[in-house]
Amino acid sequence: MSESPENVFVFVPNIIGFARVFLLIVSLYFMPTHCILSCTCYITSALLDAFDGHAARYFNQSTKFGAMLDQLTDRAGTACLMMTLATFYPQYTFWLQLSMAIDITGHWLYLHTSLLQGKASHKYIDMSGNPIMRLYYTNKNVLFFMCAGNEAFYAALYVMNFYTGPIVMGIGLYKLIMLVSLPVAVVKTFITVLHMVVASLNLATIDINERATIRSKDAN
Repeated sequence: MSESPENVFVFVPNIIGFARVFLLIVSLYFMPTHCILSCTCYITSALLDAFDGHAARYFNQSTKFGAMLDQLTDRAGTACLMMTLATFYPQYTFWLQLSMAIDITGHWLYLHTSLLQGKASHKYIDMSGNPIMRLYYTNKNVLFFMCAGNEAFYAALYVMNFYTGPIVMGIGLYKLIMLVSLPVAVVKTFITVLHMVVASLNLATIDINERATIRSKDAN
């Protein structure tokens, strides 16, 4: 008897991913008015991001659907947070819009191009050859620091709208966190731009290879 096909949607990491989506929706609903509840759901959703990766490896349930769900949840959550921040700080709307556009397009283009590439090829640009990018990709502490610092910047901006926090060095704690994490957020944005450039070059390589294959078939 042939085995019944697996149901990818009930894989453990994907169930965790659906829980992340639910928590994110709750967070977004209360985001304009209930800071503590919204932060609790948002942070819990973000923390689960680490668990779904471990679950995928432990249960051998890594899937393209799970990778896409993970990325889309991250990008949607950040984008919606920035939309809320734009209502809190309308004078910075342009910069929030620009940051949101870079975040979405950069990550989507890089992930989509990676899926199209399939197996690694010397014809594609591999950013791991760059010492800085190799450190970013291979050192989990560096990657965690960059992602956490980026999230801390936007989270601090959000909380600042509701609370000042304890006074540290003459300014509120949340404003201090925002200022300290700002350089990390800027560097993270530049890395995303680099992702976008490299993905565009690799996507152009895919186009060139496909067009060459079509011309070869037509010539025969």
